[in-house]
Amino acid sequence: MTTSALAREELVLADAVSAQLEGVGRLGVAYSGGVDSATLLALAVRALGAENVVALLGVSPSLARRERRLAHRVAAVIGAEVVEVHTHEGENPDYQKNDAARCFHCKNELFTRIGEEIVAEHRLDAVAYGENADDATRTDRPGAGAATRHRVLRPLSVVGMTKGQVRNVARTLSLPVADKPAAPCLASRIPFGQSVTPEKLRQIDDLEDAVYEQGFSDCRVRHHGEVGRIELPTDELPRAMEPEIRAALVAAGKETGFSHVTIDLDGIRSGLFSLQIVGKGAPGHG
Repeated sequence: MTTSALAREELVLADAVSAQLEGVGRLGVAYSGGVDSATLLALAVRALGAENVVALLGVSPSLARRERRLAHRVAAVIGAEVVEVHTHEGENPDYQKNDAARCFHCKNELFTRIGEEIVAEHRLDAVAYGENADDATRTDRPGAGAATRHRVLRPLSVVGMTKGQVRNVARTLSLPVADKPAAPCLASRIPFGQSVTPEKLRQIDDLEDAVYEQGFSDCRVRHHGEVGRIELPTDELPRAMEPEIRAALVAAGKETGFSHVTIDLDGIRSGLFSLQIVGKGAPGHG
């Protein structure tokens, strides 16, 4: 990775992030491999040096296998060490019940584990995560409340870096996830009010893997009990109806435990289930 090619606007933003990290000797970055956390990780390496930055990857059944592999590949491009932090939010009844506060409980578990087990071991002075300025204005991200509770830094949003600007910086830095679609955790595929279980998460992960194996660029598998509902980019829907591909998707869905496999003609709707509870006062929304 090179930072020498930063254009003027991106350089201003990168320097602003560096200023936010002034005085931090060693930093842990709560890292998922998505564009926000990868960009923060790269800018932290630019500011502090790779030897002083650790990528903290939360690992649990809600993390898709392909996302875990990708996160390691991207960190290698950046040159940062990855430390996997195994979290146990799935054992928390408040997380299992899958209400509007689910993301809060997930992030709270991650930041708690980092605080208890990781900070001292890796001599970290601070922990940061990749909230951008657009995220900061949304009301459907209760995980931000957990960051506030644990005093986790959010340098991208503090300097006003929008999602579009994050992507611009990532492209300038040649990060392989610069144009990566959002990839929420697997639990987001389960409707609110229906319990999150390891078995449901496994079904979703297995079927999404099968969809990607058929060459689709993005997907969501929504879990509706016996039905696995596949969302695809609308311009790729016709491919799903090709006889061989359709048969492969049906077979994969049934192999993973669904009785029925459907294709949603509306295509992908990111945050679909979150939209159901926006404005209902979920803890941590502030």
